Amino acid sequence: MDFNLGEEHRLLQEQVRRFAVNELAPQAPRLDETGDYPRETVSKLAEQGMLGVLVPEEYGGAEMDFTSLTILVEEVSRACASHGVILAVHNSLVTYPLLLYGTEEQKKKYLPQLCSGKRIGAFALTEPDAGSDAAGVKTIATKDGDHWVLNGSKIFITNGEAAGLFLVTAKTDPSKGHSGITAFLVERETPGFEIGRHENLMGMRGTGNVPLSFQDARVPAENVLGQVNQGFPLIMSLLDSSRIDIAAQALGIAQASLDAAVAYSKQRVQFGKPIWRHEMVQDMLARMAVQVDAARLLVYRASWLKDSGAERCTKEASIAKLFASEAAVEVSRLAVQILGGYGYSRDYPVERYYREAKVTEIYEGTSQIQKIVIARQLTR
Repeated sequence: MDFNLGEEHRLLQEQVRRFAVNELAPQAPRLDETGDYPRETVSKLAEQGMLGVLVPEEYGGAEMDFTSLTILVEEVSRACASHGVILAVHNSLVTYPLLLYGTEEQKKKYLPQLCSGKRIGAFALTEPDAGSDAAGVKTIATKDGDHWVLNGSKIFITNGEAAGLFLVTAKTDPSKGHSGITAFLVERETPGFEIGRHENLMGMRGTGNVPLSFQDARVPAENVLGQVNQGFPLIMSLLDSSRIDIAAQALGIAQASLDAAVAYSKQRVQFGKPIWRHEMVQDMLARMAVQVDAARLLVYRASWLKDSGAERCTKEASIAKLFASEAAVEVSRLAVQILGGYGYSRDYPVERYYREAKVTEIYEGTSQIQKIVIARQLTR
């Protein structure tokens, strides 16, 4: 068993790390302060091939594997968590399902636009009354000739402010419950489709997170993704990969927190010596390092399973997401503690890491949902 990255993946990691440090990290404090969507640097992600990671070259993609996407999300999130989730959602929840379930016409029309950054992708599932209960969506789609007419609303939609293509779930047969949900590809220009104001979030403030409204929005029938009334299993099938991505994002935040804490502990002098020489600080640093290392092993194991052709890696993806997200919260909390008063100041990045880490325990399934998934997989 080899725990090291292969040469190709190692070179990719080095390349992305340089790009993230030089281009993304300087933007992170400003995005957190203003909540602006980073359109310019997202265009640079496209230039680097990061918006079509899993897409074959014939559609304009980079044709890489899941481990490559995990590396990208970790390294980008380590520099700027907002860019990390922008990257994760676009790749795992829009381009990937389009690649898996789209018709050839849909792929030819949308994948080159998504890979080039001409259109950014957004995933629209969550509603005011449907979060953990993904089957509880109330947005309705009614057939009208060669169109479907959508009515309803969505909230907390990452990339929504700038997206040109939305993967939207709606009930096409409410009498069937989760078996009556369909997935649609909705273009930004669709009449009756409105994008709301940017949400004022605790962290991840540069993600273009907005509510959506559908008021008799007419979507062409050819924009159904997959089969009518088969949207729920389609969405569920994506969770293995998307949860690995969020685990990778949490890992990146945790690593950034550890890096900041170590650097500060070597510089800060109290009681006549650098604080890392004090045993209680050593205790915190050691605990942080253990959690980051364990999270990395779990995240990359799940990626390896996905690349190995395993039919499902549901349990492993949920384990990685659960552990890495909780590790990110704890490691960033300890980083704030090590920096003390400075850790509580916005002049240092660790308070931002702490705020950004929290949402990784919430989206793509809360920690409680992950525990349910893991327990069900164990008892099947």
